[in-house]
Amino acid sequence: MGMLEFITNRDIYEKVICGRIGKARKFVWIATSDLKDLYVTKAGRMVPFLEILSDLVKKHIEIRLLHAKEPGPAFRKDFDKYPNLIKGMERILCPRVHLKAVVIDGSFAYTGSANLTGAGMGAKSEHKRNFEAGIITDDKKIVGKVMEQFDNIWRGTHCRACRRKKFCADYKDILL
Repeated sequence: MGMLEFITNRDIYEKVICGRIGKARKFVWIATSDLKDLYVTKAGRMVPFLEILSDLVKKHIEIRLLHAKEPGPAFRKDFDKYPNLIKGMERILCPRVHLKAVVIDGSFAYTGSANLTGAGMGAKSEHKRNFEAGIITDDKKIVGKVMEQFDNIWRGTHCRACRRKKFCADYKDILL
């Protein structure tokens, strides 16, 4: 069995967002219900998390994002600053997505309660952030299970029987 660690609050920001995502070599898959502006430290300054994803796209790292609803206005405004994300980051909006997960290169996973927001990922100050919990692991079986759940949603495995199609912006684009 590989590494398996329970993490909370600020540790999510430090061990997943800052500690791992920027070091990806092949791909980053992110699943979140809520999607808002998230700012992170880069070279001693605070930048939109989208800048980290843009940097990965420049290195030809595959980015996939599953989310349940349209991002907030600040996220959309920041998104426009990184035009390479339009083609370099794949997104699927599914109203049933409530899982929160990050998979990096098929060898590391986070799964837990934190949405991709500043309060969720622990980037905000101690008295403004949410109380969150999750696990990080490099255990191949667990990483594989997280990837399998993500991939089933990504491929539309559940779409044919889904009873929320009328709320799904991407349903019409999924080949059944």
